[in-house]
Amino acid sequence: MSAGIVNPAFADLVAAVQANCNVSDARHAREMTLCTYLLEMRELFRWEKGTAQTATLPRADVGTWLARREALWAAIEGECYRPLPLAGGSIDPYDAATVNRALLPAGLVYGAGIGRFGKPQFFVGTLLREEWRDGLRVLVAGREHARDLSAAPAAMRGETVFLRLESLARVLWEKAEAWTLKHPDDALKAALDAHGFAAEPAAALDRMVAAEAETLILHELGEREAGRLLGPEWERILGGFERRRAELFMRAARDHLADCLVTLPALLDRGATAAVHFWFANLDGMRRELFPGAWSAYAAWRDGDRGRALEAVIAAGTGHWQGLCTNVLAACRGAGDCERAVEALSFAAEARF
Repeated sequence: MSAGIVNPAFADLVAAVQANCNVSDARHAREMTLCTYLLEMRELFRWEKGTAQTATLPRADVGTWLARREALWAAIEGECYRPLPLAGGSIDPYDAATVNRALLPAGLVYGAGIGRFGKPQFFVGTLLREEWRDGLRVLVAGREHARDLSAAPAAMRGETVFLRLESLARVLWEKAEAWTLKHPDDALKAALDAHGFAAEPAAALDRMVAAEAETLILHELGEREAGRLLGPEWERILGGFERRRAELFMRAARDHLADCLVTLPALLDRGATAAVHFWFANLDGMRRELFPGAWSAYAAWRDGDRGRALEAVIAAGTGHWQGLCTNVLAACRGAGDCERAVEALSFAAEARF
């Protein structure tokens, strides 16, 4: 049972995983903003049809496919998630550990869990390699055989990181493609220039995937350290949220703590110039709103201060983000409405750094 063969058992497994992906999309896709929804649907079309990233999509075909997909979602929205057919019985679709005990020896990897805003996420792909990083298991997937609309390039479940290179490549190409429409002189331009994107886009994409895969692993290592500091209460609170801003705020605060603990110090220590540019190119939304002080330090780094300002803001930021996360936990313990308390904290000036 390996990538590309037409083993009936493999086909049944992929069909079951894809069916669960479709149910998840049916229930949650409309919660996206319109812009995000259309971009995600475009990339799902590319993946499903095997269309090259560089190819121009036929607008009429995309429109017809989109209408059919939305009709499918309307028909299956109320369906239950399917157990997965594996030798010896049917496995709960969230029991990735059991599924992978069967799949990893066959060169496949399966991921399942709850993503942002409570959306279940599933995928099955070809296993490229297995790594161990500071006691953390990393399963690296290449070609994906089943996936949902919101394909997260990396996720940590327990003590295992699932790294999806095909999804990462799609995200990076989408960002690069968007940049080419306006050519702003920003952090993304600096990152693309560092990889030689203008001269050889395809080769640059390969370099970007390799570099950003390492950044994602570092971030997950940071998430583990942040989790040790915050304890299980953090995930329990986050998992019960319904308000988008409250959830985005909690995720952004923990992301910054993780990156100040591990990601940014490691990138600076390694002299990973392109990756630092990419980190700032990805600093958007709530994460950007909360960390305005990072930008002046980044500007000083670009001007040649050898990272002194960045090192200072990272060191001070570690204490700030840990303190902010501690305040979030305290606010929830003392409030009747935890979400409302967290949402109010997200607007406070002291939450910014």
